[in-house]
Amino acid sequence: MVRRIIRAVVVPVALIHIVAGEGAAQTAEQIVKRSEDLLKGVSSKGRFRMTIVTPDYTRSMEMRAWWVGNQKALIEITSPRREAGNKTLKVNNELWMYLRNTETTIKIPPSMMLQSWNGSDFTNDDLVRESSLVEDYTMRIAAEETVDGELCWKIELLPKPTAPVVWGRIFHWIRKKDLLPARTEYFDEKGALMRTMLYQNVKRFGNRAVPSNWLMVNNTKPNHSTEFQYLEAQFDIPLSDRIFSFQELEKGRNR
Repeated sequence: MVRRIIRAVVVPVALIHIVAGEGAAQTAEQIVKRSEDLLKGVSSKGRFRMTIVTPDYTRSMEMRAWWVGNQKALIEITSPRREAGNKTLKVNNELWMYLRNTETTIKIPPSMMLQSWNGSDFTNDDLVRESSLVEDYTMRIAAEETVDGELCWKIELLPKPTAPVVWGRIFHWIRKKDLLPARTEYFDEKGALMRTMLYQNVKRFGNRAVPSNWLMVNNTKPNHSTEFQYLEAQFDIPLSDRIFSFQELEKGRNR
């Protein structure tokens, strides 16, 4: 039997940015961008389930959603019945919410992008993809670590001076073998860990594989978490601009 010998060489990890399966060096920015592109695609749509867990209750909702990059998003709750028809629309830097029961439309100011989306541990920003890791943060590869048995780059992200973001620091683990995210930790400006995202259960949807379960753990509230689960998904498909129009926001179910 031939033994494989691995020689460890101590060098600054930031100088070694080799993407699995490629011989070309990659910067942290390139790795993060490729990972984000894998998750988002040029456009996407699907059905999803969100389950919110607290010490006092557990509640679930299902929704349909459409996205075009970081520019446009529409999310429509389909169940439970009391919330069905509520919608969230984002076009460029503007965000609205439509409440079906009262037939009212509310414009959400930028200051509320980091507020909870429908009582979950996800924010408005998380769901409509307002911010971009590549555009809003400087980054470096801080280490190589294993998450759930997969070797990952641990990437440290610091906000750019003019970026409209709330996090003081982010650590983002990306799997070396396929560039999928494995874990993200969000810290406030004082260095306290606020929340942790765990990406689990990779499944194939159409032409790509993505983590189908995203678990957001609230590190400031014990036993509070929210799971976002992919039920169906399509990527890189044509989407009509009508879907993201203000007029459609207040109409019946979108097609």
